[in-house]
Amino acid sequence: MGESVAPAPPPGATMRAALLRGPGHVVVEELPVPAPGPGEVLVRLRACGICGSDLLDWYVAKKAPMVFGHEPAGEVVALGPGVANLSPGQRVFVHHHAPCMECEVCRRGDFVHCPVWKQNALRPGGMAEYAVVSAPSVRHDVLPLPPHVSFAAATLVEPAACVVKGLRRARFAAGMRVHIIGLGFIGQLFGFLTRVGGAAFVSGADQIGSRLALAAEHWADAVFDVRSSQPPTQSFDLVVVTPGSPAAIRAGVGLVRNGGTLLIFAPTAPDQEVGLPVHELFFREITLVTSYSAGPDDTRAALSHVAAGHLPADVLISHRFPLAEAAEAYRAAGRTGEVLKVIVTMD
Repeated sequence: MGESVAPAPPPGATMRAALLRGPGHVVVEELPVPAPGPGEVLVRLRACGICGSDLLDWYVAKKAPMVFGHEPAGEVVALGPGVANLSPGQRVFVHHHAPCMECEVCRRGDFVHCPVWKQNALRPGGMAEYAVVSAPSVRHDVLPLPPHVSFAAATLVEPAACVVKGLRRARFAAGMRVHIIGLGFIGQLFGFLTRVGGAAFVSGADQIGSRLALAAEHWADAVFDVRSSQPPTQSFDLVVVTPGSPAAIRAGVGLVRNGGTLLIFAPTAPDQEVGLPVHELFFREITLVTSYSAGPDDTRAALSHVAAGHLPADVLISHRFPLAEAAEAYRAAGRTGEVLKVIVTMD
């Protein structure tokens, strides 16, 4: 891919990292390069995407200050004691969470509820020149990249894995009629993957013209500009709601067929009430499904999609910034009218 191999940094070296100090406040600072412990690896990060969750003020407020970013890819430069499944120079996708794969929760397949999974697997975070990957992630969810998959394309793996999991939880199957509310980056991923998965009909709704045009060009059978048109009611086997908007969730209820499924893919703020029509949900037998993050099975499926070209990075990534401009990258990611997906590169 034309990406040079990085040497391991010398002891005492420093690195640049982008810290999110509070809602909307990003600074690039020098930090010590962390050293890998037993079972861990040090990765020279090459690219990292900015997730919509990084832009939620209520979410940021409870975590800041932090080195943000959890959609990284890079190359292994140093191994901690006991690591045998990776080697220096390997190009990898890194998951920021990983389960133990041994507890009762993991045996059920509920990986995101494993106590080990809840621990951050990246130290200090994805928006840095280097990061140590924890032992559970090294064992279960650091995935070598095929030679033709660029670091930029590999930043799509984590968000695509969340979409893969959402579709699995919603029991998506070939032949379904699907409608997607919200055609930002995540909505576009749902469109591409439901089309690849054999949906009989896929439509999407938004109010931003560029998003509607992209969907119409690449995967949608129909698009609806909600300022002037609406999809038919009670018409879809599966309705996916991508924004954490009470109004969008309620609108989704009216679009699902009797016996169909509504997938709620993003959270509302902690103090927001949705006000769902339980009477209608009950008698129409609508299934409500939520889906949060992804596990090792989902990241592997997502990487397969990226490697197969099902999620074209040149279409989905609209803006790229160097790490030195991480603050501008963060501001750009919040400009939803003109930006689809922002990644930061560390070269």
